[in-house]
Amino acid sequence: MARLVVDPVTRIEGRLRIEARLDGGQVREAFSSGTMVRALEIVLRGRDPREAWALAQRICGVCTTVHALASVRAVEAALGIGIPPNANLIRNIMSATQMIQDHVIHFYHLHALDWVDITAALQADPAETSALARRISRWPRSSAGYFKDVRERLKRFAASGQLGIFAGGYWGHPAYRLPPEVNLLAVAHYLEALNWQAQIIQIHALFGGKNPHPNYLVGGMPVVLGREAAGAVGWRELEQVERCIREAQEFVEAVYLPDLFAIAGYYAADRWGAGPGHFLSFGEFPATETLDPAGLRIPRGAVLDGNLGRVEPVDLTDPEAITESVARAWYRADPVADGLHPWQGRTELAYEGPLLSHDGLNTEGKYSWLKAPRWKARPMEVGPLARLVVAYARGHPEVREEVDEALARLGLSQPALFSTLGRTLARGLETRLVARWLAEFFEALVANVRRGETKTVHAAHWDPKTWPAEARGIGFAEAPRGALGHWIRIEAGRIANYQVIAPTTWNASPRDASGQPGPLESALVGTPVALPDQPLELLRTVHSFDPCIACAVHVADASASAKRRKAAPASPRA
Repeated sequence: MARLVVDPVTRIEGRLRIEARLDGGQVREAFSSGTMVRALEIVLRGRDPREAWALAQRICGVCTTVHALASVRAVEAALGIGIPPNANLIRNIMSATQMIQDHVIHFYHLHALDWVDITAALQADPAETSALARRISRWPRSSAGYFKDVRERLKRFAASGQLGIFAGGYWGHPAYRLPPEVNLLAVAHYLEALNWQAQIIQIHALFGGKNPHPNYLVGGMPVVLGREAAGAVGWRELEQVERCIREAQEFVEAVYLPDLFAIAGYYAADRWGAGPGHFLSFGEFPATETLDPAGLRIPRGAVLDGNLGRVEPVDLTDPEAITESVARAWYRADPVADGLHPWQGRTELAYEGPLLSHDGLNTEGKYSWLKAPRWKARPMEVGPLARLVVAYARGHPEVREEVDEALARLGLSQPALFSTLGRTLARGLETRLVARWLAEFFEALVANVRRGETKTVHAAHWDPKTWPAEARGIGFAEAPRGALGHWIRIEAGRIANYQVIAPTTWNASPRDASGQPGPLESALVGTPVALPDQPLELLRTVHSFDPCIACAVHVADASASAKRRKAAPASPRA
């Protein structure tokens, strides 16, 4: 079998390597490797748990707020700290904002170029592009003159020879199927999305003080509500938030969704990229500050073997349910057993891989810095498709309506969801739903402020003297890329152990002790590759998971010798 290596995979966060074996024009076997190390768990040991959120969200420059959210929830769960209703609403607003912004950025700036040929847009007729745009959307920037200007900008850009991030693309690949006019439409909205995403994220700056890495607080949120004062969120700031939400809803409804359906129609026959068929959701957007799983807007649960008729209950504290195998990852194994629950989990680096200049990984042994999390011994896909599958199987009325309408519109049936295209479609449908829910969370918060309910913090258990000698907790969140969990153990007021399972750890995991491939590795099997030196189809499936390997790049030893840098750090330090 021919061997194909993509290293690094671009248009993702962090560094990911894919090794695949091809036979008959298809991927027969694939290996996913995170080639840089995550070790923030080591940095957090011995720290004050109240400051864990500030360090934990440095796991990534994109997924920042969700790591802070999971971290404060973990500490609050361990210490029995409640939060006011307003804090729960603000956290929902922050999380929903992150999900909407991230999904739109992923579609236009990370994933769309797998479907959209920028060079083909140069051949587009602006008048026909305008007619198409007005047929599918009410978005005002749709005149022939507007698209002519975009095309001319694109021509000048191409003529300059300074292609920047577009250099090295597989332009002209036979797997691109869009007419020139659809390509030009998508390119125009690629540029508009760059400006839009900077607007919606103002919500984080208003409630969290800044972005990225907005501020959080154990016991609530560090926000002064309803006052007209410096640093406070008064009525003027609330009006700004409302404006951002309205603009987000309009961009999603009039730009993102019409573009998604226009592009998907040309690729609807592609059914590869299914993955293991097992889906996991921790759930998100609690109705109350109690985090009662029954009140989660995005439900918690697991669906196995693609069976939409049954949802398995998920207990995040069950030591037999969630485990992490390091049998094929560069970590020191527990002397007693592989596959520990995160509360017992260890992060001890033990690199056995090759130096940087090598011909390939030892895929028969250890080959990744990502551990292999499993739920009840199964590899589980997480992310937008997993959330929609679990919600659909639970009978969630809004999700069922969106999914059924979308499938009917594209002439597809339910099995088509389990594919690369289905993953991309699910992300768009979720964005529409979350934009709707974001407005509801904000309206509830404004109603509280109008009634004079402005409390955002419970500080009764802030003093460590009120804490038990030992405690442990789990903080969950649904990040844009999927289920996120932070497990903490506190002893004598300090962090004794801290373990994170990020969404991409689930999706891009290596094989486990039983040899089961991770979800991404499974999804790549069967993917056609028309041109092995331009594996566009393979990249579509990889990008459909929206990998964030940056969550595996936390520690760098700048003073290490050249030899040590080649061999990867054996004892990293912050």
